[in-house]
Amino acid sequence: MIFYFTGTGNSLWVAKRLGEVFDESPVSIAGQLQNLESSGGKLPFTLNPDEKMFFVFPVHSWGVPKLVMQFIKHMQWKGYNSQPVYMVCTCGDECGYTDRILRKRLARKGITLTGAYSIVMPNNYILMKGFNTDSKEVEQQKLAAAPGRLQAIVEAINNHIAAGSCIVTGDVADATAESSAKKATALYAVGTHPVLKSYIVYWLFVTFALKQNKFEATKICISCGLCEKICPTKTIVMEEGHPEWERGSCVQCTACIHRCPVRAIEYGVETWKKGRYHHPDLK
Repeated sequence: MIFYFTGTGNSLWVAKRLGEVFDESPVSIAGQLQNLESSGGKLPFTLNPDEKMFFVFPVHSWGVPKLVMQFIKHMQWKGYNSQPVYMVCTCGDECGYTDRILRKRLARKGITLTGAYSIVMPNNYILMKGFNTDSKEVEQQKLAAAPGRLQAIVEAINNHIAAGSCIVTGDVADATAESSAKKATALYAVGTHPVLKSYIVYWLFVTFALKQNKFEATKICISCGLCEKICPTKTIVMEEGHPEWERGSCVQCTACIHRCPVRAIEYGVETWKKGRYHHPDLK
């Protein structure tokens, strides 16, 4: 079972590729949460005895996206009996301790995270000063490297090589175990200063940044309604042909600003003259 959350399509690409390999149909986390009210506040799922579980999502400020945390909170499981549970996240460069945050959240539901892996994909967070998209050259390099990275992750899963920031595989005194441990470490990009980034910056992001909402559509908006259609939280509402962003529900996935066909959406002055990106396979 593959659960995914995506904004610009990077994580959707990963979820689809994993689905092809493990013969699973990816399930949209955002789509499930939109049905939460009608389902009585519970999201029931049944896991088969030989089935794997995946959580695929982009790293948000060196942590787990808000919607993923909400989804796990409302999950109700039948048939879970220590089946493998994996996290495969996409990041611009590094993940910090995102895996530890997810592991702790899953543990509250009685679920154990087996391993965590990361795939570097083109940067797309542009809502703050100092953050921008990659150059086209770097973007193409990351996209070209992604299939090989994904294949390495699939091989690690099939060979039971767990990865993550706090997983040690086997006894490092043994040469084979040491080799496996090195492979596992290489498949999850912790990066520098993970404590600062994942336990302080991430907390500030969730507590304060997500409460801000400075999105607006400029005069070149063509009223196509795409932003309203793709918004995972239904924050955007078209009013007289013009998109309006409601307060309080935006999770800064950046889907609207990157996928606007005429670049009519800005986030205050922070995004002026900055690049736009979405995965080339995203239609």
